[in-house]
Amino acid sequence: MDNKLNEIRRKIRFLRTEMLSAEDNIRKRVNRDENCSDAAVHLMSMRVVMLGLIGERNRLGGEERLLNVDERLKLDVRAVSRKPANGAPARFPAKASPGLDPGWGPVGVKKTRHIKNPEPRSDSNGTEKARGRRER
Repeated sequence: MDNKLNEIRRKIRFLRTEMLSAEDNIRKRVNRDENCSDAAVHLMSMRVVMLGLIGERNRLGGEERLLNVDERLKLDVRAVSRKPANGAPARFPAKASPGLDPGWGPVGVKKTRHIKNPEPRSDSNGTEKARGRRER
């Protein structure tokens, strides 16, 4: 039964791509003011086949529940384990969006030294000040 269900899902996936292609073809024809009745009839026949496949899938128990927005946001889509597999090199964590991941932190922040009491320089690169310190 799982093989039959997987075969139906594969057919549905293939038919969806064909339908998207047909819809795109119809849009292009409409924009060029061409007759698209044959493409529209073909699209309608694909929709009939799609409904039959979805009914068969649901009859076999493969009905997929669609989640609403709140349920989709609550899903934990992160990996179960962040440990590298045996023999795999350790990887740096990827940057995440701050709005989606509460544990987000920037990766590779440049740390700079802040001089608390800067001395005035006589020129732009401070060479004279450096010479004066070496002579002391």
